[in-house]
Amino acid sequence: MKFLGYIRSDGSIGVRNHVLVLSSVVCANHVSQKIADALPGTAVFCHSSGCGQLGADKEQTQRTLDGIAMNPNIAAVLVVSLGCEGSSAERMVEKMQASGRPAALVRIQECGGTTAAVNAGIDIVRKMHEKCMRQDREEADISDLSVSLECGGSDATSGISANPLVGWVSDRLISLGARVILSETPEMIGAEHILSARAATPEVGKRVVKIVKDVEESANSMHVDLRGTQPTPGNIEGGLSTIEEKSMGCLAKAGTSKVAEVVRYGEIPSSKGLVIMDTPGFDVESVTGMVAGGSQVVLFTTGRGTPVGSPLAPVIKITGNPNVASWMKENIDFDASPVTLGDESLERAGERLFQKLISVVAGEQTASEILGHSETGITRIGPSL
Repeated sequence: MKFLGYIRSDGSIGVRNHVLVLSSVVCANHVSQKIADALPGTAVFCHSSGCGQLGADKEQTQRTLDGIAMNPNIAAVLVVSLGCEGSSAERMVEKMQASGRPAALVRIQECGGTTAAVNAGIDIVRKMHEKCMRQDREEADISDLSVSLECGGSDATSGISANPLVGWVSDRLISLGARVILSETPEMIGAEHILSARAATPEVGKRVVKIVKDVEESANSMHVDLRGTQPTPGNIEGGLSTIEEKSMGCLAKAGTSKVAEVVRYGEIPSSKGLVIMDTPGFDVESVTGMVAGGSQVVLFTTGRGTPVGSPLAPVIKITGNPNVASWMKENIDFDASPVTLGDESLERAGERLFQKLISVVAGEQTASEILGHSETGITRIGPSL
């Protein structure tokens, strides 16, 4: 099956053609935002990290920023650096240039301050934009897609209709050779044995169990027992009783395919098929990690109504709650409530969602894109220094 995408020099395929202004550290966020604001249509990635981190935490932030720069939806990138941060802006630029895509660096301290850095960045990005916007879409295979799965603001309808619907589409994508990324490790608690039993190899199965054990031990170190609880007030109001019940609904997004690989937060997978990324349940940080892992598009279910988007990848918002489909209709891309109400079969709705995905991949704007939602967040391991 084919679609029209942007073919990059390294062979990756974008479904969007963004010129990105990427802040290497929180101290560069203001300059990055000012540059993007001056050039409508430019994407910007700001965050609260990039300095004051050590060891695995520092490496995770760097890996995530590298992956954001290298996402297939990025045609060119300007990295904005303060000049003395812990993260390596040079590494981001070098990786992007090695992929054959334009990349440049502006250091605020070397420019002489905010205004000079903004002006320098505007000149660079304007030239990048003029060049990159000449690129046309070309035919690509659906096996080149990497689709992220996310749920935020879940309620009972998420597990009844929206998540199983995404699971149907996940299996369809995998049968066509694509990659699907399941995230939210805390929302596997109590159901990890199910995913482990679906692992392609014993090693992958052990890895599934380990990441769930690690997140539980992390919670225990803060004197919190996640088993048998439901930590989110909105989930409780939406009809969910325990984290195990929520986990069963979360797993429904992954369909029935075998788990091919388990990767770290922000890591680019090496396998096609179903991949698990070890992310928090917090949807903004989870989506950021999967996009850093190369995902070009996100299927995002919500029962309570969540307007979260991404600056890099289109986010398709799906709800199985008829009330949310009505009162938050400007944020919802796909109404799955006919499945909830018994008016439409899962298979028929699944085919509609699959066609919606193909339309978005081909360029149709999602609600979050139209509304300008571009939330970002990089998860952390340890405290700031």
